Amino acid sequence: MAGCANDGSSVSMEGHSFEPQSLTVESGDTIEFVNGTSEAHSVTAYDDGLPRGADFFASGGAQSEDEARSDIAAGLMQQGEKFELTLETPGRYRYFCLPHEDDGMTGTIIVE
Repeated sequence: MAGCANDGSSVSMEGHSFEPQSLTVESGDTIEFVNGTSEAHSVTAYDDGLPRGADFFASGGAQSEDEARSDIAAGLMQQGEKFELTLETPGRYRYFCLPHEDDGMTGTIIVE
C-alpha cells in the first residue's frame, strides 16, 4: 500500500502493523504516526535503514537504534498518542515497532 501527500501524511498503528506499510512523501512533508490500538507501539528507525546523511528518529527521542533497544519503555506510545516526523533527505527510510518487530511490524517511507 502506498500513499502520497503534499503537506503531510498519516500512518496508523493497527494490530501489529503500520498502515500504510509503505508511504511516499515529498521532502519536508510531516508524517504523523498515530497509535489507534490499546497496545503500546513504537516508531524506531533502523540505523542501517536510513539514507546517507539522514538523521536517526525514534518515538521517545533515542539517538540510535541501540539506545532505543536498551530502553524500549521510553519509546512506547500508548493508545491515542502521536509521533510527528519531518524528513528532508531524499531516499528510503526503514523503521519498526520495538515490541512487535518479530511479528513483522515494519514500514518504509520513501522521500522524493
